[in-house]
Amino acid sequence: MEQTIQNQRKWSVSGGSWVTADVYGEPDAAGLVVVPGAMSDAHAWRHVATALDAWPSVTVVNRRGRTPSGPLTGGYSLRTEVEDLGLILDKCPGTQALFGWSYGGLIALLAANDRPLRQVIAYEPVMRPFGSHVLPDLQAAEERADREATVEIVNQKIAGLDAAQVETLRADPQGWADLRRLSRPAYAELVALNAAPPPDELARRADRVDLIIGQCNHGTAPYGTSFDDVRRRVTRAGIHVLPGQGHLAHLQAPAELGRLLNGLATAR
Repeated sequence: MEQTIQNQRKWSVSGGSWVTADVYGEPDAAGLVVVPGAMSDAHAWRHVATALDAWPSVTVVNRRGRTPSGPLTGGYSLRTEVEDLGLILDKCPGTQALFGWSYGGLIALLAANDRPLRQVIAYEPVMRPFGSHVLPDLQAAEERADREATVEIVNQKIAGLDAAQVETLRADPQGWADLRRLSRPAYAELVALNAAPPPDELARRADRVDLIIGQCNHGTAPYGTSFDDVRRRVTRAGIHVLPGQGHLAHLQAPAELGRLLNGLATAR
């Protein structure tokens, strides 16, 4: 049965900021916590969340830096994200599984170094030195508050889209406006991602780890090669390939991604 959104939650976090989450299914039941990555928010994951029925509840986090959550605040770092997620997990006792996408996947895997978790699932998690080559360009765009340039840099110089594909994105006024809005924390997040070396082992306190990669990115830079870097740091991980998909499966094939995630839950 398709899950429906039941309520929104809000928690205070460090630096005077706050984070929110959309909760689907039974709001008081233990279930799955979803951590989106950069250039994404809880709203972008709504079609995946409604396709998930293997857990009684699905809590989709709006990380700080995206509306309606609060600002990144001074001293923002990857550790800030892990601490925010730890607070959310404290407020969602009995969480059955934690799922993260991209930058959110790294955050989830690091959280499983801090605390025991039953299951961690990560879709194409990224880690240092992912995207480091565009930091000067993103910094220049940030100093000009040029959101157009930020979106173009992320999509062309990181994701590898060509100019025609970017123009196709721009042709959708609402979609382009959403990308501009979501690009606000992109530079700070990429700085944080590359600021500190990752630990030798990830998710060391998780009972089970499942790593997912889209078939189109398998072994291909930047997402496939970063995935391989992560995989080398996760022991005993199950590896799963989503056929015909790339990094944006949550937007392009939410039902297929939902079925894969449901299958991983029932395989516990």
